Amino acid sequence: MAGSPLTLAALATAAVPGLDVTHAARLGSSRGDVDAAVLTSRDGRRLVIRLPRTEPAEAEQSADLIALRALSDGVRARLPFAVPRFVGQTPAGGSRAVVHELVEGTSVPLEAITPGLAASMGHAIAAVHALPTSVVADVGLPQLRAVDVMREAVATLDRAHETGLVPAGLLRRWELASEDQSLWQFTPTVINGSLSAGSFLSIGETVTGVLGWARLQVADPARDLFWLLGSSDAAVPDAAFAAYHEARGIHDRELGRRAVFAAELEVARWLLHGTTTRSTEIVDDAVEMLHALLDRVHRDMTNPLTAAADRPATLTEAHELADLGAPVAPAGSPASAASPASPASAGSAVTPPTPPTPRD
Repeated sequence: MAGSPLTLAALATAAVPGLDVTHAARLGSSRGDVDAAVLTSRDGRRLVIRLPRTEPAEAEQSADLIALRALSDGVRARLPFAVPRFVGQTPAGGSRAVVHELVEGTSVPLEAITPGLAASMGHAIAAVHALPTSVVADVGLPQLRAVDVMREAVATLDRAHETGLVPAGLLRRWELASEDQSLWQFTPTVINGSLSAGSFLSIGETVTGVLGWARLQVADPARDLFWLLGSSDAAVPDAAFAAYHEARGIHDRELGRRAVFAAELEVARWLLHGTTTRSTEIVDDAVEMLHALLDRVHRDMTNPLTAAADRPATLTEAHELADLGAPVAPAGSPASAASPASPASAGSAVTPPTPPTPRD
């Protein structure tokens, strides 16, 4: 078959001159958008080769390569984890196979993340957000201001409203959030832009690597954290956010609420993806999630998404308020940072949002 480990090993020898592969094993599912294999060379090197199967996967790969070029040796030295290092590439059936050095560690599903590992993730995310914005600017990747992030949310809201399928209570809740100026008073940072549980590799409770950099940009730091709210254990996002704030040394008092807002809007993006692709199955799934979400936030008058003026919002309050699971990407593929309905993400590769999974 075209994507068998042996075929991929042969492509790797074409991509990397002098490479002598002694062992090849499939990496990930054979039913995904990318064929991948782990290779061992005669000199002991361990590499990963990936061959996209679809046009969206190929676009993702291209964007990832641009981002990885931005992560120079000096930038990588500032990160407490490894980032895939490009080794070579070769044309393959109208696409291209790309070879990277293997990053050690295993991926842990969201439901298996412990507070200890979550804290390590929080430190890792903080390190990304502490990078100078020139890392992104120097390679021409998107740089969003706080107002751009707000306008992106409003654009998503407007398009979701036009479908006529979003409950009025949710629309009002989101409109109030978008109009709350305090929510959007933050300093944009460098973000990965598509983090999920599957983005992290770890050994024990320590993050060893982060995969998937196709949406590297300057934008809202909450974008890299909202997926943690999908954990059924409230101690997981609490630990991650606490470690994040400790490492950053900067307390963004509205970070938790923006994370909740981002998680809720991901359901709207899933709906928009369904309408754009004319998938009745996705639309029905999204509508069901929207009504489930409405049930969870029906006490909005006493617990609004917008912050109370007389006290700071805590992550625990935000977590309890939303009671919503963030999107969970399949292992090996990052969750999207924006959907086709998000105009502010123009210039970065875009894939359909992964359906959110509301908690019971």
